[in-house]
Amino acid sequence: MNYISTRGSKEKLGAAQAIIAGIATDGGLFVPEELPVVDLAFIESLTDLSYEQRAVKILEKFLTDYSEDELQGCVERAYGKDKFDTKEIAPVTALAGESVLELWHGPTSAFKDMALQLLPQLMSTALRKTGEKSDIVILVATSGDTGKAALEGFKDVEQIRIIVFYPETGVSKIQRLQMVTQTGGNVAVVAVEGNFDDAQTGVKQIFGDMQFKEQLKNNNVQLSSANSINWGRLVPQIVYYFSSYADLLKKKKISLGDEINFCVPTGNFGNILAGYYAKQMGLPVHKLVCASNANNVLTDFLKTGTYNRNRGFFKTITPSMDILISSNLERLLYHVSGGDTNQIFSWMEALKQSGVYNVGAKHLAAIQNIFWAGWTDDQRTQAKIASVYKEQKYVMDTHTAVAWQVADEYRQTTGDLHEMVIVSTASPYKFNESVLQALGVPAAGMDEFALLEELAKYNTLQAPPAALTSLRTAEIRHKELCAIAAMPKVVTSLIEK
Repeated sequence: MNYISTRGSKEKLGAAQAIIAGIATDGGLFVPEELPVVDLAFIESLTDLSYEQRAVKILEKFLTDYSEDELQGCVERAYGKDKFDTKEIAPVTALAGESVLELWHGPTSAFKDMALQLLPQLMSTALRKTGEKSDIVILVATSGDTGKAALEGFKDVEQIRIIVFYPETGVSKIQRLQMVTQTGGNVAVVAVEGNFDDAQTGVKQIFGDMQFKEQLKNNNVQLSSANSINWGRLVPQIVYYFSSYADLLKKKKISLGDEINFCVPTGNFGNILAGYYAKQMGLPVHKLVCASNANNVLTDFLKTGTYNRNRGFFKTITPSMDILISSNLERLLYHVSGGDTNQIFSWMEALKQSGVYNVGAKHLAAIQNIFWAGWTDDQRTQAKIASVYKEQKYVMDTHTAVAWQVADEYRQTTGDLHEMVIVSTASPYKFNESVLQALGVPAAGMDEFALLEELAKYNTLQAPPAALTSLRTAEIRHKELCAIAAMPKVVTSLIEK
């Protein structure tokens, strides 16, 4: 299977080459030239398989230049060796009236582990397959979870270095500690003066600077990405949509062929886009519900067809969703426009120049046939955490609570009774203070580790992850801070070290 750019360059790359490159030379995102399709018999065949076996069966549909043995090896190294605290890897927890897909059982306690434990394996395998001799430098902009998950996945991987940029005041305390204490001889972490969109724009500008990339190439260095703009980051996420459907079948919550809904807390649009790809492949999905916080640019777009990033930016208790430029939306627009790369280029240029574009009634109708959108504020997010705990003694993080609240709104608005899967993206222990405040527990003045211990008194279903409690004594290794404009110079200096 070949991969092509959303913006119309003539390059066609195999999966391994596309994963190494990360982003197309014209600034577009790689998409499959055609989408594989599966039938219900294929889906039924997943029910008695392990998560790892399910992953291989889905991945081989897209990564056709990897052998089955190579994929099995990548998957085993990603999800084996007790890296996840449950053998189900991505379990579906049944609660009264809800099914919760828990994607945070990996080493960094966030859903990014589902992809970022696998991407380094896919990339290092790709380097061997293609005979690429250059050093690969991974550039990452993070709103919190991607950074740590990428650092953990890529640390000490041969031939690859990783540099993570995060907004100085735009991540939780635990998220920051996870990154600045990261070990590994090939890792660097830099705080930037600005928000996530600033950091993401800075990284994109570096990727788009052909002169800068040529200078690196002359020094045998090639840039790549671990953000969800990289196809190798996105394709592993398709797996858990199929896996959750197979689990619901196995538990007899649904019958084969029944359509279900997914409600996904969404910032950069990668997670929910993986659900879109699963649906296009043949997974029986009725609606993908996009849940946003007060930075509700996606909600407005999915309701009106106008994307407008010219608005106030809010720092919320769901920092991983504090995003106004959702990069992966470009892939969706490519597909709903029938692959009209000229139109995609025009919309992305409008976004760059004026911050606004409109997709028109025809494309909006196609999008709304699949997606529904809603948003909620911090107050209602905290109220949802409190009510679910009171009724079910289940503790969830703030991002999951956004999804739960919007899922309730969707059902009340539409009357839709299809089985709903709440996509849970982070452990509550990553957002201790906000969760405790939602539960009515005084938390002011407590340090992060006292907060962990306090939350554990309520979260009787899960103890604090060891990877978080160990941060108490971890050494602060990364202290650099830079302006957005200085990011290219920082990259150069770190590469030359």
